[in-house]
Amino acid sequence: MSQVIWSIAGSDSGGGAGIQADVKAAHSFSTHCCTVITALTAQNSVGVESLNPISTEVIESQLVALKQDMPAAVIKIGMLANVQQVQLVAEHIGHYKQTWSSPPLVVYDPVAIASSGDKLTEEDTIDALKTHLLPLVDLITPNTHEAQLLTGIYLIGPSAVKEAAQKLLEYGVKSVVIKGGHWDYPKGYCIDYATDGVEDFWLGNEKIATPHNHGTGCSLASAMAACLAKQYPLKDAFILAKAYINRGLKEAMRFGEGIGPVAHTGFPESLADYPQVIEAGSWLADELEFEQPESFNFAAGFAEINESLGVYAVVDSADWVEKCLSLGVKTVQLRIKDAQQANLEQEIETAISLGNKYGAKVFINDYWELALKYNAYGVHLGQEDIATANLAAIQQAGMRLGISTHGFYEMLRAHNYRPSYLAFGAIYPTTTKDMTGQIQGLEKLRHFVPLMEGHYPTVAIGGINLQRAPEVASTGVGSIAVVRAITEADEPQLAVDQLIQAMAQYD
Repeated sequence: MSQVIWSIAGSDSGGGAGIQADVKAAHSFSTHCCTVITALTAQNSVGVESLNPISTEVIESQLVALKQDMPAAVIKIGMLANVQQVQLVAEHIGHYKQTWSSPPLVVYDPVAIASSGDKLTEEDTIDALKTHLLPLVDLITPNTHEAQLLTGIYLIGPSAVKEAAQKLLEYGVKSVVIKGGHWDYPKGYCIDYATDGVEDFWLGNEKIATPHNHGTGCSLASAMAACLAKQYPLKDAFILAKAYINRGLKEAMRFGEGIGPVAHTGFPESLADYPQVIEAGSWLADELEFEQPESFNFAAGFAEINESLGVYAVVDSADWVEKCLSLGVKTVQLRIKDAQQANLEQEIETAISLGNKYGAKVFINDYWELALKYNAYGVHLGQEDIATANLAAIQQAGMRLGISTHGFYEMLRAHNYRPSYLAFGAIYPTTTKDMTGQIQGLEKLRHFVPLMEGHYPTVAIGGINLQRAPEVASTGVGSIAVVRAITEADEPQLAVDQLIQAMAQYD
């Protein structure tokens, strides 16, 4: 998939928003941004002095030139200054979606009101947007003022935010992010909301105290567009863009007499810049009308593992647990997929006793009740299991908890629970499980490791074999989990030795 994005937007002569911000944000996420300028604004850090729309003929010539040579994976749209521009852009995008072999995703940041309060588009464009453009939009990213302008719903609380997003979905957009920078609820915090009509996502962090926030909306939308061009799912693009803006606000500075622009600082590499995933029981959840889970103590977290997990074998029988432990593997997971297997409980009991015998770390995948019954060292859960497992019982028993994560949103969601370790994958395609849309690759792993390694042992999993192990280990990840590299090897002992050697190179 092409990592070219287009920005169809206005030019900010002050360099802080519009096209100028879009190019910087795209570059920060290693994508190439082409530009189609719709208006030349005369503005500086104090305010907008004039807005000069570009003719539709000139806009069309830019679109035609780019289409011939540099088609976009994602088209980000910012300021459209009048009805004619809305109609022209919508006509071209409709054609691209119907005729391109890889139709572009469309991200629309409805630039109606600048951070300074200046209105930047003509009032009669609203009806044209609803009629022509919104049905073509894959993601819309309004702030609270813009959401109110488009929907007529005053955003006075979480339920109103969800209602406004639903209204935008009814206009034909596929997904919505409502930015919380102008929404002071609860006071002192910035709460952002996203939905694709199926799942809802809430992010929250304390507001960052700076007057220098020019271009935040443009930059967030463009960061999301860049992430989508790199095939990140919506929820990952959402959380990465928010972390990017948080870092940019912390680094922002004044260049004129007025408001300075948000800084553009590259891929967000510090966990301190990431917002929290808000869900039942987590920070701020009570403010957002979430029901609280019973008895689980988020603040306490789970028993720590104060060392690397090393080579981590994932096997489907107690026999293989013992073979791996006898070969020198110190961390093993028993993963039995068939919950109806006749000897399931016996296998789990045996695996746990083998862990005690060898002084090893044996984790039980999914079957947390049986893990509790036989006092396992630890249990491993997927994201979907977090909501159904008795986390309080696991926590109170002192068992270790490992959690699977598929991307950055799930990583931050898992971080809410302060688990014993985090597994990141699938790094490569695998035949053992359908991971469609969840392949992370080495590039994402290289970002994941420095974010989390200071907080948890980190594990890479998914499609890792003897040939791939060295390049996975080169990312600095603390552990490599293998499903078939040992059990299907002609010489399992040699395979274990080679995996240990691959990891030792990068200790």
